[in-house]
Amino acid sequence: MRILLDTANINDIRYFNEYYPIEGVTTNPTILSKEKGNVIENLSEIRRIIGPEKELHVQVTETSFDRIIREAEALVSTFGKNTFVKIPVTDVGLKVTKHLSERGFGVTVTAVLTAAQGMLASNAGASYVAPYISRSENLCADGIGTVADIAEIFKASGSATQILAASFKTAKEVLDVAVAGCHAATIGSSIMKMLISHTTTDTSIQGFERDWRSAYGSSTLLELLEGK
Repeated sequence: MRILLDTANINDIRYFNEYYPIEGVTTNPTILSKEKGNVIENLSEIRRIIGPEKELHVQVTETSFDRIIREAEALVSTFGKNTFVKIPVTDVGLKVTKHLSERGFGVTVTAVLTAAQGMLASNAGASYVAPYISRSENLCADGIGTVADIAEIFKASGSATQILAASFKTAKEVLDVAVAGCHAATIGSSIMKMLISHTTTDTSIQGFERDWRSAYGSSTLLELLEGK
């Protein structure tokens, strides 16, 4: 399962883009509003950090068909070919998705809470559908099950649309959607760190270092190899 970073925080993006195998960055109006400042400059800096080949997902703020189309055109013109236009799953959103996908735009249909919404978005030509996991669970629905259902529908129909799961509260949810057949997940900074963290890993590393020092002191293996 491919991993994207769900934030607009420049420091976090620099860090995770350097150290973690992320394949892009996703944003939405709420995420962008948290960073304040000039939103165009912020998005431009994100694109500069991740480079032209990784994905940048940016959500529209317009609500009418014509103005969403104009906004989508401006987004891709400004931030490059691997910019995916995020469209909420509404009736207008489906119309926009069909129009843009037929013109070769990458479209991510977002705020998906049901398999039916995911199916409609796929039929409209979406590149991705983004089901919200924890938001579903908070409504006493089965977010992981929804991902599994969408995956089965896409497999049965031969759909090229991919599932980009979002809205995670735990690292376990990320693993669960991977098992359920999710193609990609967009993860916040704190959850991303949870995926690699484990106290036993930490104590194991500490043990390696302690045992090495007890035998060889402050010399590293590299220094011994180089005869220093």
